[in-house]
Amino acid sequence: MPEPDRSRGQTVSLDRRKVIAGLGLLGLAGIVQARQPVAYAPRVPQKTLEAMIPKRVGRFAFESSSGLVLPPSDALSDRLYDSLITRVYLSPEGEVVMFLLAYNNRQDGVLQIHRPEVCYPAGGFTLSPVQAVDLSLPAGSPIPAQVFTASGESRDEVVAYWTRVGDHFPRKWSDQRLAVAGDNLRGFIPDGALVRVSTVASDSASAMPMMQGFVSDFFRASPPRLRQLLFNTPLSAG
Repeated sequence: MPEPDRSRGQTVSLDRRKVIAGLGLLGLAGIVQARQPVAYAPRVPQKTLEAMIPKRVGRFAFESSSGLVLPPSDALSDRLYDSLITRVYLSPEGEVVMFLLAYNNRQDGVLQIHRPEVCYPAGGFTLSPVQAVDLSLPAGSPIPAQVFTASGESRDEVVAYWTRVGDHFPRKWSDQRLAVAGDNLRGFIPDGALVRVSTVASDSASAMPMMQGFVSDFFRASPPRLRQLLFNTPLSAG
């Protein structure tokens, strides 16, 4: 009596295992793909953002778009910013305020906006110790910001800035990375904005009241969408 052909049964069993394993890998791939972080905010075109920037801020009026210390140029510069906007404002009394906005709708932990502590030394400035300040707004919570004095051969500047990453306002690089990582774990890639306000001065104590007033007036002069991008103010509050 011939022996039964067990090889056929083994082949069928192996084929089933391959099918089950394949389905399992497809399912895992689907889960991984589903959990890939997605962009938190749609990209804002440069021209759209430029049009939002007010030309009058309280008693200050737009003067020019040049004369500011810019982020250092490197191989990633073209990818770091969706928009990099600079403005110089002048008051009737001759006071000068320099404004810089760097915006990117994808802060992914690798391409992160340069902080001024990098920009100014790269431009030949020496920095004072960086101090934490809270900039009050006409509405909403104060903005956690940083201030320092940058001393150079041609001028000294008092610089105040803040960084918004998603719903966070990190003061340090480490906090910025944690904010990005936390949002990634929640399933999205946050957008990010760095706002820098500076003036020609060597004493932050005397310059800050004027700069604080400028920030408050800038908030008042901004349309709701710009307030959301810079100050994280809900559109419904505009």
